[in-house]
Amino acid sequence: MISIQARLDQIKDKISDPSFRESKGLGNEIGYYIFDYDPQEEMKVREYIGYLKQRINTSNSTIYIREFDLYEIVLEILDNKGYLQKNFDMEQKRGSDFVLNATKKALRLTLNGDLVVEYISQSVQKNDVVFLTGIGKVYPIIRSHTILNNLHSAVDSVPVIMFFPGSYDGQELVLFNEIKDDNYYRAFQLIDKYKGF
Repeated sequence: MISIQARLDQIKDKISDPSFRESKGLGNEIGYYIFDYDPQEEMKVREYIGYLKQRINTSNSTIYIREFDLYEIVLEILDNKGYLQKNFDMEQKRGSDFVLNATKKALRLTLNGDLVVEYISQSVQKNDVVFLTGIGKVYPIIRSHTILNNLHSAVDSVPVIMFFPGSYDGQELVLFNEIKDDNYYRAFQLIDKYKGF
């Protein structure tokens, strides 16, 4: 198995390769990728993403990394709508399950006009490579397969990479290597744990 650092070090070359932006997924849509990693490596992955963004986004690169931390997006949307403090108050009175369901409804998750998908799709530019982060932080409000399915119809002109704290075998997403998500077949491994790219 390739070390996490060796896998991280391959990301820049992979996403900088012009053929990466041309890669097509199943059904001939633009490629969606998953970079899965041991959840214990979370801080190392976060630090590397920050380093990579700074290195690529401040150079004269033909690509731009646009990171979307799903947890931060949820907080921003709720705060802008005036729901964030209400959620805190409601949780104390009615419990976490009630707030979870109310939050999903407020964000219109999985519906037309999904506010998280809308937020991302309105921010994406032509030369972007989208990094989705915060997958573990936002669970169980947003599940990984749900955001990927919903984004496919809205973000289809630039590559999307989900940084996933768990495992993905090309079919099954297992968050934190413990919580089985629904199967997801439309994404490729960004950097294989055993072979690299």
